[in-house]
Amino acid sequence: MATSTRSRNNVFAALALDRASERRDDAGWIETRRTAETTRYAVVRPDGKALVDATRRGLRLLAEAERAAWLATAPLFYLGEAEQVAHFAVAHAGDDEEPLARELGGQWMDLRAAGLALPAFDAGLFAYARGLLHWQTRARFCGACGSPTIFVSAGHRARCTNPACRIEHFPRTDPAIIVIVGWGDACLLGRQASWPPGRFSTLAGFVEPGETLEDAVRREVFEESGVTVAECDYHSSQPWPFPASLMLGFTAEAQGPELQVGPELEAARWFTADEIVGSLADGSLVLPPPLSVSFRLIEHWLRETAGLELTTLARG
Repeated sequence: MATSTRSRNNVFAALALDRASERRDDAGWIETRRTAETTRYAVVRPDGKALVDATRRGLRLLAEAERAAWLATAPLFYLGEAEQVAHFAVAHAGDDEEPLARELGGQWMDLRAAGLALPAFDAGLFAYARGLLHWQTRARFCGACGSPTIFVSAGHRARCTNPACRIEHFPRTDPAIIVIVGWGDACLLGRQASWPPGRFSTLAGFVEPGETLEDAVRREVFEESGVTVAECDYHSSQPWPFPASLMLGFTAEAQGPELQVGPELEAARWFTADEIVGSLADGSLVLPPPLSVSFRLIEHWLRETAGLELTTLARG
């Protein structure tokens, strides 16, 4: 399977949207798209929740007339085009969240719930809007001189208003690696002390400045488990706006099985495919949900190693 296909299987990663980034600075074109009859708005609150329809099966997208009636003064920003429909997001920060939802026949949903409940396009659009809005709330002042900023390029750049500075700031994305490590017929999983009993997952960590993705894999695995990685390969990626990450999934092979658990984990251990099957069956092992690329990495390892399907095991 191609890596692009594997990425599209990840939650939030199947957003078939033309972001039209080359048109964002054309204010006239943006205004034409904003006022088009087919244009739709996703409504996102500062706490990261979005308005979904009453059935919780899709975003409750607003037409321009609805936006003008309910959110005329709320900040909005352009997301992109899909099937000749322009998509914008509007930031709702008022005190009338419940009346808005009630009158428009919707309800509020957080992104984690939406990732598993909404269609792939809606979940991806929500993740995109939430990530951009989160950055905007933290880019109101220039990081170089402290002056206020204004948002330009349809909400995708923040420009310092100080004439002596005028630095432009761009949305922040924090790359993080996440990896399934194999040795012999087993894979390496770890758990944090704050997780529910029995929960184990793949190892992960942020990429540091001046570090390659592969070096980040080696460093994080060694720091967390004491395991030395011999080789690693890219698997897939996943937008993860909690609040601003991009998860970069890898598979890896260890040089040996010796473990020395670091301070970030409560435990780390090797699981064979049979142990995963048995532990899932008796409830002693809890794996991450399909929301996370971690699920896909474990799924990939089980399929490649033992010909087993994690989705079937998880349902059983």
